[in-house]
Amino acid sequence: MSPVPRSLGPHHVFPVGLGCMPMSQPDLVSDRPRAVATIHAALDAGVTLLDTADIYAPDGARLGHNEELVGQALRTWSSAAAREHVVVATKG
Repeated sequence: MSPVPRSLGPHHVFPVGLGCMPMSQPDLVSDRPRAVATIHAALDAGVTLLDTADIYAPDGARLGHNEELVGQALRTWSSAAAREHVVVATKG
């Protein structure tokens, strides 16, 4: 049985999204390759909603860290054709 996509405005997304905030926590920020690999694995599994925000950062001097991380993961994802179906929810 396949999960039923959910409507998010004009978009249809997989019913489970990936919250990316933990990837910018101070104790994890140095493991960027692992964070990108985690996002790639979620996308490969069918996730089409990524949640981020400019405030998701290790400290106040690095605002936007999480958005940059998500951008890097999308740019380097091997399924470039499927990228148009990914919705990035950002706040701030």
